Amino acid sequence: MIKVLFFGPVADTIGQRSIDIEYRIDMSLQDLRESLAQRFPQAFGIVAFTAVNGVQTRNMRQLLADRSEIAFMAKFSGG
Repeated sequence: MIKVLFFGPVADTIGQRSIDIEYRIDMSLQDLRESLAQRFPQAFGIVAFTAVNGVQTRNMRQLLADRSEIAFMAKFSGG
């Protein structure tokens, strides 16, 4: 199982903070993102940052392991 976390406006658009996705052998981060973007296109239009197991990454070819934790976040600002 892969734990997918959503933060900020991404979570607000999806309407939940996390979901579990069934793990598949040879599943890449790109595979996961594409699958979720089909389900939640508005949310993935604003995703700016992705982290795998707490480490930000841009490598969409990264293979995922069972029990990975993936986070998707939008750009944010504060003041």
